Amino acid sequence: MKIVFSRKGFDSAAGGGSSPIVDGKPVSLPIPAGTASRTSYGDLGLGELAAKSSRGRLGADDLCHHDPMFRDDGTCIFGQVGAAQTHLANRGVGIGDVFLFFGLFREEDSGEPHHRIFGYLRVERMVHLGACGEDERCEFAARLHPHALGMHGANDCLYVGRGTTAAAASETLRLTVPGGPPSLWKRPDWLREGGLSYHDRPNRWLRGGRLRSVARGQEFVADIGRRQAPRDWLARILTEIGE
Repeated sequence: MKIVFSRKGFDSAAGGGSSPIVDGKPVSLPIPAGTASRTSYGDLGLGELAAKSSRGRLGADDLCHHDPMFRDDGTCIFGQVGAAQTHLANRGVGIGDVFLFFGLFREEDSGEPHHRIFGYLRVERMVHLGACGEDERCEFAARLHPHALGMHGANDCLYVGRGTTAAAASETLRLTVPGGPPSLWKRPDWLREGGLSYHDRPNRWLRGGRLRSVARGQEFVADIGRRQAPRDWLARILTEIGE
């Protein structure tokens, strides 16, 4: 089994700021989109928050990359492509594995920027958009998923399954150590040197159970095999999110 720490939403490069925590709930702002989108920030009720977090560079009428897409029926659709999808494929990520989506957040009017988990997806189905039938592509295009509306690359893939977002910005879901910086994480005891893709350098694994996470990259894969400790940790995280 694999746990994938998947970076998503606004940051200093994409969007120009942090996603907000509003009334105690993390609200992940999708990154801006090009023409392969039919969803605006206003459509998602995020126009004012996008304008505030981007310092006015974005607003209700701007298109966004609505992905991962959390649906009202308790399911999630997530698309990946290019080098990031190749990495997931090479690591054997597939049905039964879990994506933990994290991003950069801060309190709406104050507080320090930090990384936190804001949602999850337990993979039940994979759709390879370059090889699937037209009916299957149309199924997801009808839901306005951006990867189905316009192919992003030859290996474009959708991951589908149960998933939802966190109802509260709890301390359990925070990755960054108190005082930051955002990339300095408190890691679970089961996650040790060599156990997370893109984090092979020994100087990233610090004393005191800390991890200096990489500044770039989207998908960080931990292959937990049959170990019980990471499964117990994951169960606590999913319960905290509200599985």
